[in-house]
Amino acid sequence: MKTAPRVDFGRRTVVLRAGDRFSFRVGLRTPAVIAVLLLACAVVAVLALGTGDYQLAPKTVVQAVFGDSTRLAEFVVMDLRMPRVLLALLLGAALGASGAIFQSLTRNPLGSPDVIGFNTGAYTGALVVMLIFGGGYRQTATGALVGGILTAAIIYGLSYKGGMQGFRLIIAGIAISTMLQSVNVWLLLKVDVNTAMAAAVWGSGSLTGLDWDQVTPVAVALAVLLPGVLWLAYRMPLLELGDDTAQALGLRLEPTRLTAVLVGVALTAVATAAAGPIAFLSLAAPQLARRLTRSATVAPAPAAALGALLLLLSDWIAQRAFAPTQLPVGVVTVSIGGAYFVWLLAREARR
Repeated sequence: MKTAPRVDFGRRTVVLRAGDRFSFRVGLRTPAVIAVLLLACAVVAVLALGTGDYQLAPKTVVQAVFGDSTRLAEFVVMDLRMPRVLLALLLGAALGASGAIFQSLTRNPLGSPDVIGFNTGAYTGALVVMLIFGGGYRQTATGALVGGILTAAIIYGLSYKGGMQGFRLIIAGIAISTMLQSVNVWLLLKVDVNTAMAAAVWGSGSLTGLDWDQVTPVAVALAVLLPGVLWLAYRMPLLELGDDTAQALGLRLEPTRLTAVLVGVALTAVATAAAGPIAFLSLAAPQLARRLTRSATVAPAPAAALGALLLLLSDWIAQRAFAPTQLPVGVVTVSIGGAYFVWLLAREARR
């Protein structure tokens, strides 16, 4: 006879039981942190939707979102500003989750896509399309996707020797990234100044000029990748325990690692294809989320929530700090990442 699920409350966890055979433990702090981060995302989103050349009160913004305001307010909020806010949230979540996957895979806080070189490979693919073939936005996005995937395949192949090791992945990634940076500089030097400047701005990571045409494909791509992220969320903590322990617990190592690389690269490539390579976000967000949740592992969910918040806040700062001049959002994320590392170094020095 089936029994109803029972919930046992501990000090920091909730144990969900379905009968006497199945149970799983859920930490209380992690869902609470995610809820707070999502609430902060909503607050910053209202702030971003209401500020600009045409100022709107928070109440008016909420009314415009639900179609209960003037036509002008709804046009400003829904047509002009909402696509950029949604893209900041979606791409920030993608970069945060990708960083968590690679840091968990490599068991190294430096194991993020921008350090390993996937961002650089995506940028190379985009530059080839923009500067050599003269492609538009869709062609550039496709080039970034192809470049990121090909770079991942090369790095994975170089790091694989009887199994993939995180240290070898980082070393191979840094080597390939350095070579691709040289290729990128050479490509920029071979074209005229105006074209090189436009490509360099895109290479800094920018949400300027993006609209609903970019929101739909990004949302669809992330919806397709979401099951893979959820599948990895329950297996990556086992992988962090070490190969022997993970195998003893029934984890298939290489299929799990290959899936992690594919999903992580796809998340990074989607973000890079839409807005260019946004640096430091996938490096800092997982570690900051880990400190907030006080977790022993790098979990994708809180990293995605914090990544969304950081990118949305960074983009608002990029728009408003030197208005009417708008900075690429990548400039702000680099500043945040640099400040984070300075704080980390100071903290370690005090220890």
